Amino acid sequence: MSTLDGAQQTRPHYTVAILIAVIIAVLIAVDIHARSAESSAALRGALWWGCMAAAATSLGTLPVVLSIDFSQRAHDAMLGFGAGVMLAASSFSLILPALSVAEGQGATAWTAGLIVSCGIVLGALMLLWLDKVLPHEHFIKGLEGARSSKLRRVWLFVLAICLHNFPEGLSIGVGFAGPDQIGGQALATGISIQDIPEGLVVALALTSVGYGRWLAIGVAVLSGLIEPLAALLGVVIIGLSLALLPWGLAMAAGAMLFVISHEIIPESHRQGHESAATGGLIVGFVLMMLLDTALG
Repeated sequence: MSTLDGAQQTRPHYTVAILIAVIIAVLIAVDIHARSAESSAALRGALWWGCMAAAATSLGTLPVVLSIDFSQRAHDAMLGFGAGVMLAASSFSLILPALSVAEGQGATAWTAGLIVSCGIVLGALMLLWLDKVLPHEHFIKGLEGARSSKLRRVWLFVLAICLHNFPEGLSIGVGFAGPDQIGGQALATGISIQDIPEGLVVALALTSVGYGRWLAIGVAVLSGLIEPLAALLGVVIIGLSLALLPWGLAMAAGAMLFVISHEIIPESHRQGHESAATGGLIVGFVLMMLLDTALG
């Protein structure tokens, strides 16, 4: 894409800043409400750990702030790292606890497996539907979803990033809605760790196609703020009934698996750096597995 002129950049720049301010205000209001509620431990935990994940995404943009450049090989390795963390998180922090919770609620091993299997499929189908309906743009594959000439390219990127971050935030909320708070913290820690290179990849991808440095940073920060909002949604949904907990865990896992296969791995393999991306995936998987087994 050719470099955008100043007039085209100004409006998205201010719009991103306004959206960030509004989301922060909403999160502060929710925190004030949570502090006044009697049973708000899960809500506060999901909010603050979701904010930690958002802060990690923002931290990842620091090299862009300092104008440090990275090779495409490093980009792909970082994408693979994020995929590995998400893969381990979906396995050890979501699917296995979902099976355990379902059995604890009285389901047989076969019934628990069926519940979790259906939840995984539903979560993946939900992301597939969003992927088809919402117009968005991959950094390499290009435009996907419903076409709309009214949406600027920057918002297509934002939608793609939000599709990626939503299941992560939802997973944090579902994790804190369950009885295992330590496990929820382990999951949130792993997601936060992989959000650091993710924030960097997002900012670098936007600058590489012509967007200004500070606009790219603002979009990356905005993409991270979807996580505490999704985390709060996860707590609210599970709060309706504990019977929904295994379903929520499984659906979050299915959504994450969809993102890994449909978004991250194809993006990380399209520039001929499959070995670097695979190496990053293995490192991310092992790190998240160690975090989960040590903290959970």
